[in-house]
Amino acid sequence: MHQSVIVTLGGIDFDLTTLFMITLTCIIVAILAIAGTRRLSVDKPGKMQNFLEWIVDFVSGLISSTMDMKRGRAFLMLGITLIMFIFVGNMLGLPFGIITEHEHAFSFLGAEVLSQADIDKAIADGEHGIGLVWWKSPTADASVTMALALMVILLTHYLGLIKNTKQYLHHYIEPHWGFFPLAVIKEVSKLLTLGLRLFGNIYAGEVLITVILMAGVAGTIPLIIWQGFSVFVGAIQAFVFTILTMVYISQNLPHDEHKHEH
Repeated sequence: MHQSVIVTLGGIDFDLTTLFMITLTCIIVAILAIAGTRRLSVDKPGKMQNFLEWIVDFVSGLISSTMDMKRGRAFLMLGITLIMFIFVGNMLGLPFGIITEHEHAFSFLGAEVLSQADIDKAIADGEHGIGLVWWKSPTADASVTMALALMVILLTHYLGLIKNTKQYLHHYIEPHWGFFPLAVIKEVSKLLTLGLRLFGNIYAGEVLITVILMAGVAGTIPLIIWQGFSVFVGAIQAFVFTILTMVYISQNLPHDEHKHEH
């Protein structure tokens, strides 16, 4: 049985593994951004500048496909941040994972992580002990992906309320007030599908990598193939999350300012 490194401070559980991986992802994205903008050149752009320019053009294309770019330009940095954070986060768990097995009580930074009672129970259930996960993709944690999704959904509703108040409120009762419960269910489903889709794909990929690693040398070729496929899946999931964010934002903006209606 594997679990993250969780400590309880002041009655609140802190997932140290996830917090560390989120911080590391932010640092990597910041380094990429700084490296790409440190020495800007029109005549001889460096590789990192070309890479960031490609990201900007790619995200601009996503936005322009969902709304008028005059309105969508305000969301360019949001799109760039989302796609870079999610892609980097998706990739962190691919090269390797760090798991330590424990058969005795374990403390970290002076706080109890594993109690002897929990370990004894796991052993009684046929486990060799409890494994602590120290390295994984942050997006393989449902709390991270659902938090990202929640921020996006709250942003879309905020924009609808302040920029498109009448149409935004009216869409909950179109074409009849009896459809209000369905409209609420639709909005809740957006949150669930946006967060769980990302989590499910990345978590399942890392689980399969763990299973392949258990095969030892025989799993070398399947591991290489699956990791290559996982890079593709990670990129697709970053793209899907970002494009859906822009679609949801465009839906709540004034319709006459859209490039397309959805």
